[in-house]
Amino acid sequence: MSKLKMLQPGSTIGIVGGGQLGQMMALSAKYMGFRIGVLDPTPDCPAAQVGDWQIVADYDDDAAIRRLAERSDALTYEFENVDADALDTVRDITEIPQGTDLLRVTQDRIQEKTFINSHGIGTAPWRPVNSIDDLRAAVAELGLPAVLKTTRGGYDGHGQFVLRTPEDIDIVATTRPWGPAPAADSAETAANTAATQAFAPSILEGFVDFAYEASILVSGNGEQFVTFPVVRNVHRNNILHMTIAPAEHAVDPDSRLSREARDLALRLAEGFGLAGTLAIELFVLKDGGVLVNELAPRPHNSGHYTIEACSIDQFEAHIRGIAGWPLPEPRLLSPAVMVNVLGQHVAPTRALIGSHPEWFTHDYGKSEVRHDRKMGHITVLTDDTAATAAALEATGCWDDLRA
Repeated sequence: MSKLKMLQPGSTIGIVGGGQLGQMMALSAKYMGFRIGVLDPTPDCPAAQVGDWQIVADYDDDAAIRRLAERSDALTYEFENVDADALDTVRDITEIPQGTDLLRVTQDRIQEKTFINSHGIGTAPWRPVNSIDDLRAAVAELGLPAVLKTTRGGYDGHGQFVLRTPEDIDIVATTRPWGPAPAADSAETAANTAATQAFAPSILEGFVDFAYEASILVSGNGEQFVTFPVVRNVHRNNILHMTIAPAEHAVDPDSRLSREARDLALRLAEGFGLAGTLAIELFVLKDGGVLVNELAPRPHNSGHYTIEACSIDQFEAHIRGIAGWPLPEPRLLSPAVMVNVLGQHVAPTRALIGSHPEWFTHDYGKSEVRHDRKMGHITVLTDDTAATAAALEATGCWDDLRA
């Protein structure tokens, strides 16, 4: 049993965010007998299409969050850029099983790295950076190349700037990649503040010589925690392109990669008192070790394969976790390859659906098709993930993403 209040079928779960993750959460919740409310600024958003009702409002609308809370027995969220303070104000009227500590930690890269490192888990070397002087000092310590990242709000490569040469530091100072500096009332003031106003609070991460990127999902109900297989992730243009399950060094659940990833996932879950699903992005090192890259306090794009390939998927595990239900240990029923369908891939993949019975095609129901926007995904169950990945690429649907 969980220490969380156990929700009964017929209860209402409110989801902050109405995109594809919210949609797949809602679908799992509906199978389990829950009703679903959605808060999202876009009418008829993907989650609302399968939910029971929607509040059309911005995510930071305190009054709207209160209305959602008043109509819900518990709240959850599908992305991390949620106003934690607003959620705290409604804890007296509804359950928030995930709490807001996890949200706050994963919203700020300094807090996130500090939390991970405090649990004895390795990350890329990093330093906080709030000025050009800080940046120069951090580069002197960590060397180049390195990646400058905003502490808050970055995703899919946004809020990141790669420094490869000393000249790139000057580019940061002059172009202000996180936005213009505040207006100065005099040339003297401008000169005195230029070094500290070049960009928003950031961190500098040293480059890691890794073999490939991977991820692991862990789900919990506050007391019990379970993990999914380690998968390999392939990115193109800083967006996840393909996930291969399991990763080649994690085919054996007792392999070094499987054991180390599972161990760190459980340590982090216990540290958070995790309710729901947490995604942990990893660097797999060339010597077989593993470092944590980032955390996502929710189901994750790299876990979509679990819908067809596992005994329980990441969305059902998330709903069971926040509902205080017990969690079965996930089993991989078949190796699988998942590939994202971005806006430019919608037409070519739809044209081939009739020729590929092996494709499990998911369309998120987004009304506007845009370049590089995640519109759906395709999963293929297979006994040969390398051959299947090659066959998907050979269709030509993803030629624009060739490395």
